[in-house]
Amino acid sequence: MHFSKDHEWVRFDGDVATVGITKHAADALGDVVFVETPEAGKSVSKGDSFAVVESVKAASDVYAPVSGEVVEGNAALASAPETVNADPEGEGWFAKIRVAAAATDGLMDRAAYDQYLSTL
Repeated sequence: MHFSKDHEWVRFDGDVATVGITKHAADALGDVVFVETPEAGKSVSKGDSFAVVESVKAASDVYAPVSGEVVEGNAALASAPETVNADPEGEGWFAKIRVAAAATDGLMDRAAYDQYLSTL
């Protein structure tokens, strides 16, 4: 698993990256009440907003930590947005993106991300 400074996580399975927000981000948002995930076929570039998450506190964009084409959005979040709070780094994933290469440029491993969090 890899992490961005915007608190997204990425798990690679071959050329498909599953993307979501970290536990830190989910905890900071509070109770998630709405999630809009991208549709299959959408092209995304690293750093672009590709999803929206709303909580009782605020609405936030979710930024693509990799570039590629969305192969699946997590449709289950539409009817169960609380999954993002309950399992943010598991079943609360936002999208699966087919990447040209499993590039991890600019992403951190778990230890580096934990170190980054300690500086916030």
